[in-house]
Amino acid sequence: MRNFRFPLAVAALFSGSLWALTGCTPPQEEPVLALVNGRAITQYEFDVRWNELSDATRVRYDKEGGKRRFLDELITRELLMQEARRQGLDQNDAIRDRAQRYKEQMVLDELLKDRLRTKVELSQAELDAYYEKHAHLLLAPLKVQVSQMLLNNYPAAKDLKKQIETGGDFAKFAQRYSIDDKTKSKGGDLGPYRKGLLNPDVDAVVQTLKPGIISEPIKTDAGYYLVKVSPLEKETIQADLATRERLRQELLADKRRKQFEEVISDIRTKATVRLADASRYITEDTGKP
Repeated sequence: MRNFRFPLAVAALFSGSLWALTGCTPPQEEPVLALVNGRAITQYEFDVRWNELSDATRVRYDKEGGKRRFLDELITRELLMQEARRQGLDQNDAIRDRAQRYKEQMVLDELLKDRLRTKVELSQAELDAYYEKHAHLLLAPLKVQVSQMLLNNYPAAKDLKKQIETGGDFAKFAQRYSIDDKTKSKGGDLGPYRKGLLNPDVDAVVQTLKPGIISEPIKTDAGYYLVKVSPLEKETIQADLATRERLRQELLADKRRKQFEEVISDIRTKATVRLADASRYITEDTGKP
């Protein structure tokens, strides 16, 4: 597309003497990229709008026609704006009201951005405490899958341990012989290890087990346990990492909210706010004012 320049021929007939008399420097020509029904889209306007784009959006344009594609869209936008003005939409009261509210919101955003300059950060201690508070949602540091079976007596437990070590299936033996009704139907599977998951005596042994190794019979008041641990599936670990990130974002958002509330509180303490009598019409059905 050929670049245009603002027509200066007519002005040049008399501008020379005018600038000579005033002692001022004539204005520089503004490069024009397109004329849309006589309205100029200048290089300056184009550059401003281009620089307002996010890096990701500019990359997309680079793949789909670059700045020429963007200029075409500015031309389309100008055509639409001209048509909207022709229909008088720029004089529409409802649109003006929305535009005013949008302007006010931008001003408020700028104010809060200035007041909330301090970057909200989380200390490791804060994060660890929050994770501990939500420990029931997270995997423990010991990231293993736990299976157990409960037997009536030591000889039975010892015999099953020997059979499993020579090729027997732990889950099938648990379904057949375990007296733990909560896990029997699942082949003794307890899922990922979590704090408080096991009998304390059993838990102490699990901490020492290597994946794939069957424990010695563990004596408890309920009977004798056999336990084994297995590596967790990759998907389970990834899900735990996602949960930790979600919790981190929750805590970060909570700190930002508190910071915002402190700013509002500071502004309110310096202001005088009194509810007028008419306010009862909007508080009667919504609890306390």
